Amino acid sequence: MIADKKPCILIVDDNEQNLELLEAMLIPQGYHVVAATDGIEALERVVEVRPDLIVLDIMMPRMDGFEVARRLRSQEETRAIPILMLTALREISDKIRGLEAGADDFLSKPFNRVELLARVRSLLRIKQLHDELQAKNALLERVLNRYVSEEITRQILSDPEQQLRLGGQKCTVSVLFADIRGFTSFAEHRDATEVVDALNSIFNALVPLVFHYGGTLDKFLGDAIMAFYGAPIPSENDPERAVRTAWEMRLTFSQLQNQFPQLQELSIGFGICTGEAVVGNVGSEQRMDYTVIGNTPNTAKRLQEAASHGQILIDAATYEAVAFFVEAREIAPLLLKGRSEPVRAYEVLSVIPVDHGGNSTGPTGEELCRSDEEGEAVDRAVEHHSRPN
Repeated sequence: MIADKKPCILIVDDNEQNLELLEAMLIPQGYHVVAATDGIEALERVVEVRPDLIVLDIMMPRMDGFEVARRLRSQEETRAIPILMLTALREISDKIRGLEAGADDFLSKPFNRVELLARVRSLLRIKQLHDELQAKNALLERVLNRYVSEEITRQILSDPEQQLRLGGQKCTVSVLFADIRGFTSFAEHRDATEVVDALNSIFNALVPLVFHYGGTLDKFLGDAIMAFYGAPIPSENDPERAVRTAWEMRLTFSQLQNQFPQLQELSIGFGICTGEAVVGNVGSEQRMDYTVIGNTPNTAKRLQEAASHGQILIDAATYEAVAFFVEAREIAPLLLKGRSEPVRAYEVLSVIPVDHGGNSTGPTGEELCRSDEEGEAVDRAVEHHSRPN
């Protein structure tokens, strides 16, 4: 209910005189009044006008007030509309039945004008408080979505006490790092405002791809993006979604360069690693990040650092999960910073596109393994993809 808007009250009664009496009491108080003569018409009016309060008779033809209340409470969009039932029924059992159907208050016929208006004002205050709370929750959700994914926002709002605790849990994730190359020298010869505008233009184009493929944006690291797949909601194709994100980012970045010539001196590199990590809230009680910790994100970052201009490097675990959706070549093992042993890595050369339903247009591993003959095709495909350059 908007503060400067007249509250809208729907009055429902099959008796014309009762409707006229209610209008005569409510309209002079500044309320906008809409009338309905039975339960079915009442439901139609609710859809049309979205009232702030319903004054509802019980005994009506076609559909009684109990059923109207039940139907309103069963729908998310009408669940919060207060219902004041007017009834000639005197039995306690009838009032209990009305409360169970969804009524918020009762008034017995014949009713007193002062009492009616007092109950109306009380219920409208409740509706206003509900609307204000909903508006604040919507604002909070919009603010949170600027920093974390919608999935994390929903989890936080569903159980804030649990979700805002420090700590995490082990799970398997695919971590993606995307880094803008040459940005330091790019920024050196430009005004700070122009630098920020350029970086925001790039991020505005690339970040939506993380969310499109169901990823969680972890953080911005200067001119780099860190994202992960598999938490808070895991799926069977997290590595594929990470690789598809990187591939689409590379294409999008190339389009940006064609659109903005000043970006021609920049490039982008990617690193993706799949494995076990700890995902959760890290920091302090006052300020925390929902992030991923462990060897997996460290390796993804090192792979990104080893990638050349436009290159997408993935580890062996990621490659095994996406071998049927990508063309890739194995490169020489990489001795990454902080690792005692060389890491097997692959460069992604192409990715099979997905159809409009979000499915890969190429065959899945399950389909390829349905017969011995098809199984040999799998072996040939793997041998081809894993052949060193």
